[in-house]
Amino acid sequence: MTQNIYDDASFFENYSQLPRSVHGLAGAPEWGSLQELLPRIRGLDVLDLGCGYGWFCRWAAEQGARGVLGVDVSEQMLARARVMTQQAVIRYERADLERFTPPAGFGLAYSSLAFHYLVDLGGLLKRVHDALVPGGMLVCSVEHPMVTAPRHQGWSEDESGLPTWPVGGYLDEGPRSTDWLAKGVIKQHRTIETYLALLSRAGFTLTCLREWGPSPEQVATNPDWAKERNRPPFLLLSCRRA
Repeated sequence: MTQNIYDDASFFENYSQLPRSVHGLAGAPEWGSLQELLPRIRGLDVLDLGCGYGWFCRWAAEQGARGVLGVDVSEQMLARARVMTQQAVIRYERADLERFTPPAGFGLAYSSLAFHYLVDLGGLLKRVHDALVPGGMLVCSVEHPMVTAPRHQGWSEDESGLPTWPVGGYLDEGPRSTDWLAKGVIKQHRTIETYLALLSRAGFTLTCLREWGPSPEQVATNPDWAKERNRPPFLLLSCRRA
């Protein structure tokens, strides 16, 4: 079963204070780029894998989605999503994505920063592919492999005193234990090559890949983001079912 760290009280309290938890999609700096990868939502049935508070579910409903299913392993996340949701076209389901088999008929499957928690991502991608209508799309984001690779995440400095990110063990795929918001959070490190291979084996055709980092304009507005230009924090992917 997927590690359900989001139902840990301490982790959930810390997570609830993040900008993307407080402000939703507007608080996620990569949202604008991710939104550009999405198809026209009106009339589609939409699946949100790892829906969290349901921010994307509600946005999809506002864009005219015919129906939206949000799935998450965390009961606390789903409880918050249900309180915040009024649209009748949205329903939420608790499920472990390692085993979840979506019903057929979706025009779009979406996932934000959830896939890097999964051990059997290939199995889920195959099941999602089979649940999409012909021409349906999968649009997702994951932590960039340069972020998940280090066995000990954190800043170091080179001889000139400039900050660097250690990327040792990039080709050694597998679990990484991190202390993000709580101790012992397990994420799965994969190379970009592996992500693309898993998508291809599931039957998807890649339509776009972006190694996202904040623009100079975003850094000017949010100087704390400057360090994120040393390496891309997120990998954004879109692909299509034939």
